[in-house]
Amino acid sequence: MPNASFSSHPSVSVAGGDAPRVAAIVGPYTAGKTTLLEALLFAAGAIPRKGSVAAGTSVGDASAEARSRQMTVEPNLAHCDFLGEPWVLLDCPGSVELAQEGLSALMVADIAVVVVEPDPARAVTLAPLLKFLDARRIPHLLFVNKLDKTSIRMRDLLAALQQVSSRPLVLREVPIRENDAITGYVDLVSERAYRYGEQKPSDLIEMPADIRPRENEARQQMLEAIADFDDALLEQLLEDRAPAPKDIYALLRKDVANDLIVPVFFGSAERGNGVTRLWKALRHEAPHHDATATRLDVNADGGSLSATVFKTLHQAHTGKLSLVRLWQGGIVENAMLGGKRLGGLYRLMGNHVEKAGQAQAGDIVGLGRLDDIATGQTLNADGQGRAIVDWPDPAPPVHAIALHTSDRKDEVKLTTALAKLREEDPSLVIEQTAGQLLLKGQGEIHLKLSLDKLQQRFNVGVHGSAPLTAYKETIRHGAQQHARFKRQSGGHGQFADIKVEIAPQPRGAGYVFVNRVVGGAIPKNFIPAVDDGIRESLHRGPLGFPVVDVMVTLTDGQYHSVDSSDQAFRTAGGLAMAEGLLKCAPVLLEPIQSVTFTVPNEYTAKVHAIVSSRRGQILGIAAREDWPGWDQIDCYMPEAEMHDLAVELRSMTLGVGGFTARFDHLQELAGKLADRVVEDRRRALAA
Repeated sequence: MPNASFSSHPSVSVAGGDAPRVAAIVGPYTAGKTTLLEALLFAAGAIPRKGSVAAGTSVGDASAEARSRQMTVEPNLAHCDFLGEPWVLLDCPGSVELAQEGLSALMVADIAVVVVEPDPARAVTLAPLLKFLDARRIPHLLFVNKLDKTSIRMRDLLAALQQVSSRPLVLREVPIRENDAITGYVDLVSERAYRYGEQKPSDLIEMPADIRPRENEARQQMLEAIADFDDALLEQLLEDRAPAPKDIYALLRKDVANDLIVPVFFGSAERGNGVTRLWKALRHEAPHHDATATRLDVNADGGSLSATVFKTLHQAHTGKLSLVRLWQGGIVENAMLGGKRLGGLYRLMGNHVEKAGQAQAGDIVGLGRLDDIATGQTLNADGQGRAIVDWPDPAPPVHAIALHTSDRKDEVKLTTALAKLREEDPSLVIEQTAGQLLLKGQGEIHLKLSLDKLQQRFNVGVHGSAPLTAYKETIRHGAQQHARFKRQSGGHGQFADIKVEIAPQPRGAGYVFVNRVVGGAIPKNFIPAVDDGIRESLHRGPLGFPVVDVMVTLTDGQYHSVDSSDQAFRTAGGLAMAEGLLKCAPVLLEPIQSVTFTVPNEYTAKVHAIVSSRRGQILGIAAREDWPGWDQIDCYMPEAEMHDLAVELRSMTLGVGGFTARFDHLQELAGKLADRVVEDRRRALAA
């Protein structure tokens, strides 16, 4: 009875207001997301005091990797109640290199709180995130943080932010300033004024007279933005009739849920300013889990179980742990799922994992050992999973390192650990090429973090190095070569005699072997051995690299009825190439990548400079489709110049510049650079 432990009974699965809602806290690195998480938990009474990221006492960023870097490296979960309603908060990484973690969490959230720094020049850093939210119609609001540390005008900041948002930004409050410091706010719906308190809710005050004109202007702008989506409100405004606050709140709730508008709030998470106001906005305007399930098309029929895996973890004490958002049905500890008993039911609070007796629809819990279910799949009571169609694909890798184990005995362990790491983080790519085991990802921080996990979580001694460039070599002209292999050592000897013609092939044509032996000079059964010997010799040419694009024609030879063998002719084939290729003017080939950059057009000139400094060639520039104000730059770039390209590009573009790359062709490399590559190769082979 696989369904016996699941139910839609109200005691287990509750819809509507009694079910937990999920808010994801997202935004660029250094915006203060984890500090805001602490402030929200403190305001809700879930923690007795606010922790500090710098001091390592926060609920979020509790893992060893996060503590050492003082940054969020994976979603932090926290459960709490606010005014009697259950919530789950997801604090997501802000680093562009760890974006996949945040996107997966956003998929199961009811609403996103986008944390923004009060700097118009950095507004562009929000463009990819807001684009993602709007493409999937995920409700979201903006919280402008750190306003206690700036004198920026809100209207200037709002104008800059609007440039990167396809949805209208609707200011929900205006600041009250005293001596260039923001000391409170006026709510534009209730038209009530409040003064901030230090680490406590704001106090209701009389609205200052000097703020009234600005409040009237901002309120009118808010109402006009809402009226664009409601004819009744538009008619009221045209007739100069004031709408009732309850009607405004209802329209705001509807428009936010449908991702038609983006409310904007502000404050200081560090001082606790504006945090209670943010909580109230979430409470009144965030949709419930059933609306999110409809958006994702994960509703199950008849109240049976439906849950989506948005994160996979491998931990020493739980094994594989799948973090899921429950949409329908409830689940209890020791439940049967598809005929198999769950490995455990867990609730997370930061880095603390504890067993849970049960979970209801809307909740987020960890399920133990769902071996056949991957991140991005929705499972049912039969234990079967199906992929969500719109689940975000991992971005193509832009940085790579070659992996080396400290002890050869760890190689098998490394393979197992990499499989688990890849299951935790789908944006990692593992690739075996040119004798190297490559780990590819989204940047230097991303891969160093992965190395730390391999060493600390999976106990694998491993280190990384820059990958070797996949140089090749070929020939400029042809030659004829005669090779004889003869050895007598008592008994049967070894004998093979061949003549070959070596010729260059067009670039990309590869290796071709042609047999033109006539008259039985070499028996047919020995011909494949000659081909094998030639192929083996092409693994390392005169310059030390694999040889490509050559044609070898076997024209004549001799054999001995007793001493000839496959091995003898294989050896002769290798000798012919080792000597013959030296006569054919070998030349080094370097791999060229086809690279496409995507950047805001204000950074296009900087991409030009990057490409030129790395021996690249610009092919064309065009406007990026569906990204107003962005350019797409296509170019060729040598693979040898790409190792830290992502680091340089992001440092020049506030982290928003990106690129994709793929192998395109091989190109001759000559001169001092080629000489240096060949000499380095010879030293490496000698070592």
